[in-house]
Amino acid sequence: QVQLVESGGGLVQPGGSLKLSCAASGIILRNAGMAWYRQAPGKQRDWIATIGSGGNTNYAGSVKGRFTMSRDNAKNTVYLQMNSLQPEDTAVYYCNLINRSIGWGQGTQVTVSS
Repeated sequence: QVQLVESGGGLVQPGGSLKLSCAASGIILRNAGMAWYRQAPGKQRDWIATIGSGGNTNYAGSVKGRFTMSRDNAKNTVYLQMNSLQPEDTAVYYCNLINRSIGWGQGTQVTVSS
C-alpha cells in the first residue's frame, strides 16, 4: 500500500528546534512535489511548505525564515527543519504530495511550551 509516515515531533521550549521526517513507502517521490501541513487544535489543516521535484521551496508567511523543507530522494523521504519554534507552532504536522493523490497519514505532534 501507499503510505506516508511522519515522525520527529515532540515537546520543545519556545525558541527550540525540531526536524520532522516524512518517509514514503509504496510510491517513489523523486518526481513528486511534496508539501507539509499542520493542524492546530480546533483549527483547519493549513499548508506551510512545499518542495518541488527540482528542490525549489515555498513557505507560508507564518513559517518563512524559520522552517526549511528538504528532500532526500535516495531515502524516499522529505524533511522539515523547524527553528525558533513558538507556541503558535503547536500542531499535528502532516506531509503529502502536492497533488493530494495519497491519503493523509497520522501526522506527528509538535508541542511548543515553556
